[in-house]
Order: sequence, then C-alpha cells, then structure tokens
Amino acid sequence: MRERILAIIEKNSRIAINELAVIMGEPEIEVANELKKLEEEGIICGYHTMIDWEKTDLEKVTALIEVRVTPQRGQGFDNIAERIYKYPEVNSVYLISGGYDLLITLEGRSLKEISQFVSDKLSTLESVLSTATHFILKKYKDHGTILAKKSEDERMKITP
Repeated sequence: MRERILAIIEKNSRIAINELAVIMGEPEIEVANELKKLEEEGIICGYHTMIDWEKTDLEKVTALIEVRVTPQRGQGFDNIAERIYKYPEVNSVYLISGGYDLLITLEGRSLKEISQFVSDKLSTLESVLSTATHFILKKYKDHGTILAKKSEDERMKITP
C-alpha cells in the first residue's frame, strides 16, 4: 500500500484522501493513517507546488553549481553539505559522482545575484576547492512534468 500511495501523491500531492482511497480500493481511514505514518517516519518530507516561472512577471534565475570540496576526516562530505544547505538561497544539495562532489541548485533574481553568492559565500568556505556554475536558460521538463509544450502548426492545409 505504501508504494502505491507514494507513487500517486508524488504525481499529485493535492489529491483528496477520499479520492486516493477510491483509486487504491482501500478504506479512507486506512489511507489517512498510512499517510500520517509516512509523514511521521520522515518518508514524506513535504508537499510542493511546481510553478512555471517563465509564465509570470517575476524575474527568477536558476543555477546548477558543481562544487569540488575536500572531505573532512571522519565526516566525509556531510559537514560541508550542511553548511551549504543552511543558506536560504540554496534549494538543494546533492552528493554526486564524477568530476565534482556536490551539486547545488539555487534561485536568485539575477545572474549577478547568483554570481555574488558563489563568489562571496560559497567559494570562501574553507573546504571548497572549485566551482562551476551553470544557469538554466529554459526548462522543458521538471519533476516529470512537461513545461514546454510543442506548439501546434496552425497553418491551413491547401489542397490542389
């Protein structure tokens, strides 16, 4: 039951409990109790709304920052990751494989604001060896949702 609940609410976190119970073919009280347990156990960590910021008047820039760090003895990457994720500008921090150690996503109002965060806050941390910043220019798909729908050809067909 847990896997089915998680799969369904991952796609639609706003689904009503009674609708979820109908889809699953389970009593509403059992579904509600299972959701509560999943939240208490920290399996469900939060509920989010996906917004296509390009369709608003707000200026928002998203960046992916690759960071190479020196891991600390006995702590690995955990302490430096914690220092980084405590900054309010930071949306996510991932330990990754490859040429870099951490991948950070953050949002700002401008390229300059993000660049200042990298130079003033991130690069000055003692464990940070180097960074590479990539700005997201356009999102086509995010969290499984297609954002850039292909436009239909609106020209009329002309037949001889």
